[in-house]
Amino acid sequence: MPTSLVQVRVDEKLKEEVSEIYENFGIDLPTAIRIFFKKSVSVKGLPFDLRNVDANETNSRWNIYEAARQEIKNQNLSEMSLDDINNEIAATRSE
Repeated sequence: MPTSLVQVRVDEKLKEEVSEIYENFGIDLPTAIRIFFKKSVSVKGLPFDLRNVDANETNSRWNIYEAARQEIKNQNLSEMSLDDINNEIAATRSE
């Protein structure tokens, strides 16, 4: 498939800020732009809700997740099967 060069002028500070965000996801700026383009085509519009998400809240949630993973590892708990999960949900709903 042939490719095309896209050039955009943006404020240097904006570029640095957005590059840092994408680096946290492990992707570079060109990859993020390609993802944006592909998702725009897929949804036939803007591929996101316009909102402001607090980075501290996101980090806090990630820390909770990591702590839970570590606790499971420390307690040497086995993973639940899909049937185990469904049975637990059913039991909770019946209470």
